[in-house]
Amino acid sequence: MQTLTLPQHYHGRRFYSLDAYLKNTFGEKLYKLSLSGGMTCPNRDGTIAFGGCIFCSEGGSGDFAADSSLPVSEQIESAKKTVGRKFDGNRYIAYFQSFTNTYQSVSYLERLFFPVIEREEIACLSIATRPDCLEEDKLRLLQRLNRIKPVWVELGLQTIHPETAALIRRGYPLNTYDTAVKHLKEIGVQVIVHMILGLPQEKRNDMLETAAYIGKSGAHGIKLQLLHVLRNTALAEMYQNRLFSVLTEDEYIDILTDIIALLPQDMVIHRLTGDGGRDQLIAPKWSGDKRHVLNRIHHELKQKGVIQGCRCTMQTNIIKNV
Repeated sequence: MQTLTLPQHYHGRRFYSLDAYLKNTFGEKLYKLSLSGGMTCPNRDGTIAFGGCIFCSEGGSGDFAADSSLPVSEQIESAKKTVGRKFDGNRYIAYFQSFTNTYQSVSYLERLFFPVIEREEIACLSIATRPDCLEEDKLRLLQRLNRIKPVWVELGLQTIHPETAALIRRGYPLNTYDTAVKHLKEIGVQVIVHMILGLPQEKRNDMLETAAYIGKSGAHGIKLQLLHVLRNTALAEMYQNRLFSVLTEDEYIDILTDIIALLPQDMVIHRLTGDGGRDQLIAPKWSGDKRHVLNRIHHELKQKGVIQGCRCTMQTNIIKNV
């Protein structure tokens, strides 16, 4: 393995964490305020499909977001009180998390996003959406917002493999993702990509291929997520029928550390595992102790001698058949 010096801007970590990026960029830690824009998803309302992706809960990956029935101004104040129990700063990331947050008219999105990004305490706007919901007029809106303050767009890719994408009911092809990343980069908006480890039928090399592809796609950041089986999802039914098994803790950490080694040194890793609501989580139960899992990840990176990017030159070989 190529030996790399730990970059100074990693602030002592063996990977480029979100905390380090925020300190380098904004000079301080920022905390996310999880908000709801009151939208649905074309994968739920029948435009593409009904019910969403097989792992998607009723909250649409926004189970920790504020109450969508409240005006966004009230959601922000409520979220600030919630995070204030563990955060004593006064600047925040406004994170529109639930469902597909560009799945509305531009006039609706203007009324939603502009009052938020113009608030003094909001340092950054982060918008979770789908690559197939970024039409030209919405890209122009994002460009206007990005002139005020930084805008991040989070895309739920999950996998590059078409068989898995069909199984999880993602609803768009890989080239739609490629086009979205290209257009977002052209307008100066940062792209953060969601990837799930442990999807049904995927093997270790499938996951490494997805990570390598994301690393070369031009994305600024990545969120690495362990597959959670949540109650009242299509995935839960598959799991109960023993159609797949979830990753063990050892398997997840082993694959994750190899993925970190493949990612470009300047890519920000926004998440290493993820949270599943304890009352909703069916499996894997070991993921409920997040602090323990994170400690083990840091330990394994050190034990393996892994620093982010130390195998980045292997990317071309890994994705050559994709």
